[in-house]
Amino acid sequence: MVDISLLDPTTLTNILLIAISGTLICLGVHFVPVGGAPAAMAQATGIGTGTVELAAGSGLVGLITAAYMYANAPEATIALVLTAGAVGSMIMIASTMLAGNLVYGYGVGVPFASAQIKKDPITGERQDIYMSKGTQGQGIPTVCYVSGIIGGALGGTGGALIYYVLVGLYSQLISTTSAVAIAGIFTMGVFYVNAVVPSYGVGGTIEGFHDPKFRRVLPKDAITSFFVSLVLGAVAIVVAMGM
Repeated sequence: MVDISLLDPTTLTNILLIAISGTLICLGVHFVPVGGAPAAMAQATGIGTGTVELAAGSGLVGLITAAYMYANAPEATIALVLTAGAVGSMIMIASTMLAGNLVYGYGVGVPFASAQIKKDPITGERQDIYMSKGTQGQGIPTVCYVSGIIGGALGGTGGALIYYVLVGLYSQLISTTSAVAIAGIFTMGVFYVNAVVPSYGVGGTIEGFHDPKFRRVLPKDAITSFFVSLVLGAVAIVVAMGM
């Protein structure tokens, strides 16, 4: 049995790491192009669903890949576990955006154009001349695609870090199987919380790092997620103390 105290330096470090993880998840949400219902009708740029669903979906895939690396590579360092989480989340988001663009381009027949910029920062292509009237953009242009992959990397890294910290902690107190289950469930909870927090700031749709809304809402959302995740980190330690 390991003696755990909230004031222990190792415990405080774990709480801080969970707070950083939650902040990374929040950052990732802002990078992913969220289009909501308007995007589902090709009337706005981005993936046609909300922030919570995208963050949870990409995060859970990242969690699975991180957990697989942790379980099947005993020599895996924290860097490898975080990388596995990031890559898994990036693949999920990239696949979703690719499938979405196939529907937009070949199903709906719209060009991919951003309403927030005149030229795509990645390709330099004009955007305004391809804007359909009555829309806020359509499809997922290159800058949104790149931004989404960055967001997936941040979210997957955040989720993997939480999992790594909690499995390492709980496995000292209970069986490895139980520790994995509890750590996974808690990580899912942190994902949902840190997806809901920025959803209020985003307020519906966001195209990615080039969107003016990104710079306007990101600082306060990130600070909020950090402190919320601090509380969640303390809760995780309290749970461990009761084991």
